Amino acid sequence: MRTPKTRFQLPAENYEMLVNAVVDYAIYMLSPEGHVISWNSGAERIKGYHRDDILGEHFSCFFTEEDRAAGKPDRALSVALREGRFLDEGWRLRKDGSRFWALTVLDTVYDKQGKLIGLAKITRDITERREAQQRLDEAREQLMQAQKLEALGQFTGGLAH
Repeated sequence: MRTPKTRFQLPAENYEMLVNAVVDYAIYMLSPEGHVISWNSGAERIKGYHRDDILGEHFSCFFTEEDRAAGKPDRALSVALREGRFLDEGWRLRKDGSRFWALTVLDTVYDKQGKLIGLAKITRDITERREAQQRLDEAREQLMQAQKLEALGQFTGGLAH
């Protein structure tokens, strides 16, 4: 027998505390034009901007110069607005100019009447995971090369006999 669910309504101030308690993800909201309109503590930790420094700025400031020149921020906005979501991995910039490898999601947000009010942006720094994968790939490549050389040595040794 299932216990009936108890429905709770999370007060707005508690929801804000919840979002700000998340420090491993940058969670913030953009205007439909791409300007930062909210900022959590995880965003401050990952990206290095204090809330007062970044509110009102365009989110393209997080992209590398190469990605801005290629129009990636505009493409991200247009895909999210058209399809409801944009998912990406790539280099992003911190306030100090350092780069980190990010997994990002951009989702549209609508009010109760169905009017677009902005975009939810979530960013995760996955630099360490990417570097670990690269090291693993390099080790596999070295192992394959060693196995090829060993097989070649056995083959040529067999021919000599």
